[in-house]
Amino acid sequence: MKVIFMGTPDFSVGTLEALIEAGHEVVLAVTQPDKPKGRGKEVQFPPVKETALAHGIPVFQPRRVREAECIDNLRKYEADVIVVIAFGQILPKEILEMTRFGCINVHASLLPKYRGAAPIQWAVINGEKVSGVTTMQMDEGLDTGDMIQKTEVVLDEKETGGSLHDKLAAAGAALCVETLKAVEDGTATFTGQGESPTEYARMLDKKLGDIDWSMQAAEIERLIRGLNPWPSAYTTWNGKVMKLWEADVVEEDSELAPGTVAKVTKEAFYVQTGKGMLKVGVLQIPGKKRMEAAAFLRGYQVEPGTVLG
Repeated sequence: MKVIFMGTPDFSVGTLEALIEAGHEVVLAVTQPDKPKGRGKEVQFPPVKETALAHGIPVFQPRRVREAECIDNLRKYEADVIVVIAFGQILPKEILEMTRFGCINVHASLLPKYRGAAPIQWAVINGEKVSGVTTMQMDEGLDTGDMIQKTEVVLDEKETGGSLHDKLAAAGAALCVETLKAVEDGTATFTGQGESPTEYARMLDKKLGDIDWSMQAAEIERLIRGLNPWPSAYTTWNGKVMKLWEADVVEEDSELAPGTVAKVTKEAFYVQTGKGMLKVGVLQIPGKKRMEAAAFLRGYQVEPGTVLG
């Protein structure tokens, strides 16, 4: 089929490559405008743009996809279908209904669960045992269109937002190719979603990572994994921001207040939470790389009774 592909981050790249490999003619890649990144503020291409250019696919980067000029430009390509995955803008009705097969979205959750911007991370934070990918026929709602196909992915005990991202990106790429085949040959079935059993998977921000030590240790441990690698969970120690990258739940309590270091060994330190203790395994302080807690404790002194946060 002639495909217009709409996507922006790394999560979208595998699906674009899978469509090309499957023999579809990707006539245009639509992605967000280039943005300056890093300390030097050098302009960087979105990952989808880099991939599209490497395959000789034209790239279009509208600031507002709703503008009439943008819609007219898309119509010129006479595509059969528009594939959308983590594009980053809401599509108007004119685009949703532009092609013969409409807009097919690849969403990183088992819809109707986790509609919204950050379904991957929230699945980890909320302790889901199984996640997955859903393809759907887009409508004017936010992730509310009719479902076409699903594939499940089981979360590992120590799954992070980053590791689940990679698993779901690969699963979504394969599922999208399968879905387009079913849509094209008329065997696809379309199922309404109904109400979502989970809250809207709101966008992540850095404030979310500020650890509330009154939470249970299990909840904090999931937060640490879910926000790894971005935006990261953190606390403060000696006036410095301390990022926590790996930790374990210890099912015992001290008499100390939440956020207080209860025990220190050569390998780790243990922080009292609202329920249970958190054994900190990997951390990072400003100006340093990630390090094992054992390495940190060889260079810095942490005493029982130290209060974090």
